[in-house]
Amino acid sequence: MRPSFERISVPAGASWTLFHRRLTSFPFEWHYHPEYELTFTLNSLGQRYIGDHIAPYGDGDLALVGPNLPHTWQSARPIDPAAPHVAIVMWFAQGWVEQVLRPLPEFRATCRMLDASTRGLGFSTKTAVEAKTRILALLERDQTAQVIGLIDLLAMLARDDGPAMLSSPALAATSTAGGEEVRIAPVLSHLHAHYSDPALSVDRLARRVHMSLSTLHRLFRRHTHMSVTDYVTQLRIGRASALLIGGDRPVAHIAEEAGYRNLANFHRQFKAMKGVTPRAFRLAYRERR
Repeated sequence: MRPSFERISVPAGASWTLFHRRLTSFPFEWHYHPEYELTFTLNSLGQRYIGDHIAPYGDGDLALVGPNLPHTWQSARPIDPAAPHVAIVMWFAQGWVEQVLRPLPEFRATCRMLDASTRGLGFSTKTAVEAKTRILALLERDQTAQVIGLIDLLAMLARDDGPAMLSSPALAATSTAGGEEVRIAPVLSHLHAHYSDPALSVDRLARRVHMSLSTLHRLFRRHTHMSVTDYVTQLRIGRASALLIGGDRPVAHIAEEAGYRNLANFHRQFKAMKGVTPRAFRLAYRERR
C-alpha cells in the first residue's frame, strides 16, 4: 500500500502548525509529509501505524514522527463515548530545526532526538504526563508564546530516558559530524547496502572497517543502543515489512529478498519483532485500504 502525500499548511504569521483535531473517529489515512510531526492523543483507543510498526495507543499517547515516514492513527473507540477523539498535532519543518535549534549548543540533545525520529519515537508514560500540561497550554497562547512553548516542549522531551524507536532503521544516508560519528558512518553504510546478503558477518564487517571486534561492538552499541546482529535483523524485517505492505508477492520470495535462506527462521524472527506472522501483518494493512 503506497502512502499518500499530505501537504501541511502553515498559518499566516507563524513558522509551524498547531492543530487541535476533534473527530468522531480517526480514519485509516496512510500518508507522509516532509515535516516532523508530534501527536498527542486524548480520549481515544486504537492502533498506531508508524513505518512498519503497529501498536495500540491510548489516552495520553505521545509520539514523534520524523520527515517522510509514513504513518497514521486509526481509532477503535473513545474512552468517553459522549466526547470526541482528540489529537493535538504539531508540525514543524526541517528548515525550522536547522535555523532555530541546530545552531545552539544548548539544543544538541534535542536535535539528536529529532534525528532519531526518522524511525518514529514513542515516549514513556511519565514523559507524556509531564508533557500534557505544556501541550494543552499551547492551545491557549498567542503565536509568539506558542513557538516558545514548542521549543520548551521539545527540550523537555529530549530528557526522556530513551524513548522507544518504533519503525525499523531508516534507509537513509548517515549524517556525520566528526569523531566517533565518522568512524561509525562506514559501518552503517555497509550494513544498509548489504544487510540482505546471507553471508554478512560481524567478523567480515570488522575487517572491512579496520576495527577489532571489541571496538566495533562497543562503538556500534554506543551509537545504536543495540548489537550489530539485532540491527541487521531490524533492517531485514523492515525490508520484509515494506514488501509485505506494498504488494502480493509470496512470503517465501520476500523472505529470500530480505536475506533469509531459512523460511522458518524468517517467520520466527518476524513474529518476535512484530508480534504477528508475516501474513497477519500484511492483512492488518490490507483490511484498512
